[in-house]
Amino acid sequence: MATFSDNSDLGRSSLGFLTHLLRGLPHTKFLASSLLPCQQYHSQLMLLTHQPASRWPSRKWQSHQSSRSYQTASVLQSYILTPPQVNSILKANEYSFKVPEFDGKNVSSVMGFESNQLPANAPIEDRRSAATCLQTRGMLLGVFDGHAGCACAQALSERLFYYVAVSLLPHNTLCELEAAVEAGRALSPILQWHKHPNDYFSREAQNLYFNSLRTYWQELIDLTSPGEAPDTHEALLSAFKRLDQDISLEAQVGDPNAFLHYWVLRVAFSGATACVAHIDGPDLFIANAGDARAVLGVQEEDGSFRAHTLSNDHNAQNEDEVARIRSEHPASERKTVIRQDRLLGLLMPFRAFGDVKFKWSIELQKRVLESGPDQLHENEHTKFIPPNYHTPPYLTAAPEITYHKLRPQDRFLVIGSDGLWETLHRQEVVRIVGEYLTGVHQRQPLKVGGYRVTLGQMQGLLEERKARLSSAFEDQNSATHLMRHAVGNNEFGTVDHERLSKMLSLPEELARMYRDDITIIIAQFNPHVIGAQRQEGQS
Repeated sequence: MATFSDNSDLGRSSLGFLTHLLRGLPHTKFLASSLLPCQQYHSQLMLLTHQPASRWPSRKWQSHQSSRSYQTASVLQSYILTPPQVNSILKANEYSFKVPEFDGKNVSSVMGFESNQLPANAPIEDRRSAATCLQTRGMLLGVFDGHAGCACAQALSERLFYYVAVSLLPHNTLCELEAAVEAGRALSPILQWHKHPNDYFSREAQNLYFNSLRTYWQELIDLTSPGEAPDTHEALLSAFKRLDQDISLEAQVGDPNAFLHYWVLRVAFSGATACVAHIDGPDLFIANAGDARAVLGVQEEDGSFRAHTLSNDHNAQNEDEVARIRSEHPASERKTVIRQDRLLGLLMPFRAFGDVKFKWSIELQKRVLESGPDQLHENEHTKFIPPNYHTPPYLTAAPEITYHKLRPQDRFLVIGSDGLWETLHRQEVVRIVGEYLTGVHQRQPLKVGGYRVTLGQMQGLLEERKARLSSAFEDQNSATHLMRHAVGNNEFGTVDHERLSKMLSLPEELARMYRDDITIIIAQFNPHVIGAQRQEGQS
């Protein structure tokens, strides 16, 4: 039985609210001497896709360079942005999707979703994906948090949902897919993507990605039987593990095309965590590998909202995860396999895609690097072998999978990268989103916690609440609204425009020191449909 802990609520501080245009020193998940650059490729993949008309050194890697110290006063050397400027920054990457109605009715358990991203790295290392499964049923939503560059997270955002969708196809449909390829016929699309214009596909790698995916479905044809119904739990597990294997294999084999050869190595030597939701009617599955998090917003009878965590953080604060890793290696490595709350003293998340420096043997790493392009040799971290590296692999991309049967009181799901949870407690996240979606915050009594406030401060808080109704209309997107709070909340839990402005105008060299990239997806559920679906399932 999985237990869900609120690991990252510790260490929240006012500095955690710092944010945007601010790309700089990596608040990384990896401790490394240098980070891979990440080049963006703006293109539209359309492999099996339907288009509608309309963590190495926190840093996730730890650096071996001496850290620079900054005086707090330097944080204040920022300028005040106007409200329109703040809104422009916060809304630059927002996206909304409403599930279409049929005959004037929404027959889906998901009414729609909203998402947003706020970068701290340059470029942002987080990615997000959302798609509807066309040949099966259900919606896929995912957040991918990269480290040591954005290459691995980018690959996951393009590829993982295809692997999940293929894993969910019945045997006969897989055979039809293969027959169409053999005959050179057009393929029936299996995904409809819901993408922001800034979310892109790597056109150069499409053929490589397709060939690996085809090999996977060919193997599934051999392993399945006609009439056999795919199991969602097994499909998610298989998709995660197989994609990570393909990332590793592609890097080992290389590619005659110099660009692709370099790209597959960058993907494999960088890393990314993944948190994916598959929602089909009342059935909600969460597949998580790493330290992103999925939290359900449950509405109580009195109208308030309660947080129900659906994923565990895979890091040193998770005792079960620490025990798992230690059990997989000899007793002689007990003191070295996890040091300073990091895997081998370097990596914060204990599960991730890519990161072959924690998976391959030393001999394999040297062989692949020696045959790799010169650009890879110029990067110090690729040549660096982790200390006390004796019995690889130390890292896995196998997800922890949670099932939850949706109820009418389950009103929304928040999936966020760890940059969100480092700044806001999960209960605060659910409260903010719940109040935004229902507008009930105005009926709540004013709370100031244990703070001693003057009459002047109390007046200011009352004025703030009075203005909140109109300010709510600044955000037409719940993810943007939550982002505004994550960046600009003061000690009373309300957005302070001056603080928000300062956080968004910090210089690049400071931003990454205080917060991570933030990526948020919020799916809103249809309680009437869920109630009816539950009754149908019981009848």
